[in-house]
Amino acid sequence: MSLFKIFDTAGSGMSAQSVRLNTTASNIANANSVSSSAGETYRARQPIFEAALQQASGYQNQSVPVQVAGIVESDKPLVRQFSPNHPLADPEGYIYKPNVNVVEEMANMISASRSYQANVQVASAAKDMAQQTLRLGKG
Repeated sequence: MSLFKIFDTAGSGMSAQSVRLNTTASNIANANSVSSSAGETYRARQPIFEAALQQASGYQNQSVPVQVAGIVESDKPLVRQFSPNHPLADPEGYIYKPNVNVVEEMANMISASRSYQANVQVASAAKDMAQQTLRLGKG
């Protein structure tokens, strides 16, 4: 594998983890939102990743970057809470809250942050190796 393909792979990993961090931040930001119907209520979102194997098929020395295949909404049930005095309560007196678990989202954010940092370290190590290779050529 070419040393420069490492940058492509690490860069795609950083990009994917950035999407994951943004999605998690959106979930946390909307965790306490309220609506008057289930259809209008925010639902937790998660990115779906896939390796771009079709680009690398047949080549053993190819890098395999990661791609964001899409972002899906969680199918966990929403929180339906009886609150007849709330201004957004439906005619039956219920309000609807998102299906966001803040503790899970914080763990997801820590994991995404560490994965991002790991990709940065890989890119940094590849840069250092490239610089050392250039220094060998000067000698």
